[in-house]
This record gives sequence, structure tokens and C-alpha cells, in this order.
Amino acid sequence: MKGDLFSSEHMVQPASAPGMTVENSKCIRYAVNGEMLARQGAMIAYRGQLQFERKGQGVGGMLKRAVTGEGLPLMAVRGQGEAWFAHEAQNCFIVEVEPGDEFTVNGRNVLCFDASLSYRISTVKGSGIAGGGLFNSVFTGHGRLGLVCEGSPLVIPVSPQYPVYVDTDAIVGWSAGLETALHRSQSMGSMLRGGSGEAVQLLLQGEGYVVVRPSEATPQKAQQH
Repeated sequence: MKGDLFSSEHMVQPASAPGMTVENSKCIRYAVNGEMLARQGAMIAYRGQLQFERKGQGVGGMLKRAVTGEGLPLMAVRGQGEAWFAHEAQNCFIVEVEPGDEFTVNGRNVLCFDASLSYRISTVKGSGIAGGGLFNSVFTGHGRLGLVCEGSPLVIPVSPQYPVYVDTDAIVGWSAGLETALHRSQSMGSMLRGGSGEAVQLLLQGEGYVVVRPSEATPQKAQQH
């Protein structure tokens, strides 16, 4: 077989290291030796002796989706082999979480992660957010977290002198040490007149980084997920 399709650019090579690596900009490869966790339906191919098992909500297998509050089911992948994960051809990135770190991420951006990581659900409550609050998962421990993002994300430094305001539909995640609050940028009179469409933002203050995607989810698309 010949042609550009079979060039080294597209040909999968043997895994060079155990665990999670970026296969290409749209896909993450995981060399499994034991157990890892992934978004249900995100596996696009695998080889080896692997088993896939749904994780129920009672076992901590649900991440809350930002804005809508919908659940994102997870699956456990166990055994020995290799699996490839992707979601709607979105761009893939890996975050290294080290002991003492804390990374808060929107559930819709989670693709897969090491079983050594733990997470808890946190909310930023306030009016104007569907479902009663902005739901996020806070990851701690030691391991790798695979994320997806529509387009190339922006990583914006946050400092006490320069807080950052982010559209609640565009937030991907933020690092430890940042305080959050909902900020209303329009007066009630402006909202009644139609406003700008940017009524509420997430305010991040402190020292760290915030990750933003260059798109906003529509309610119709969120429901399809």
C-alpha cells in the first residue's frame, strides 16, 4: 500500500513510554498496564488485552458538566495494551498534576486521566447560570490528565494586579490559588434593553493561570453531548 495516508505522519509507532502520550493533535494514546479512566465513548481504537467497564455515579464515575449540570459518564479501562482516545476531532492536551497541585477543569473538556488522580466536584453558584451553578471537577494527586478543546486554548496569567474575567461558556480550567466569583458586567436596565449578550463572567483573582477555549458552547450542542 502506498500514498500519503501510509506515510510516517499517520502511521502509529510502538509506544515509547507507559501511560498517556499525545498521538497527534486530535488524539491521545494510553499504554495501559493496570487501570486508567476515560470519558465513555471516547475510545476510538485499542489493541491488547483490555476490558472496558462503565463507572456508575455512586462510585464517583460522574463529572458534572459546566453550565448545564449534566453528567459526563466515565469508564474504567483495565488490563495490558494500548488504547486511543478522541472526541469530535477536538484538539488534545496533557496536564501534569504533581503532588500539592490542584487543577480545576470543566467536565466537558475531560478526555482521560490516570487512576492515581482523584477529583471532587465544586460549584460556583450564582444567578444567570443554568442548573444553579457552574460545575467543575478539581483534580489532585500525581498523574496525567488528558483534555480536549475546540480550537487552540489560551492560557492567560492571573495576578493580584490583573484579575481575569472569562465567559462562563468558554472556561476550560484554572490552576490552584485562584479565587472565583461571578461578575455581572451589565446593569439591569441594559439587560432589559437587550444588552451585549455578555451579561455574566467568571472572575478569577490571585496568582495562577486560567485556560480558555476560543469558542462558546450553545445549549443545543451541549444537549447533543
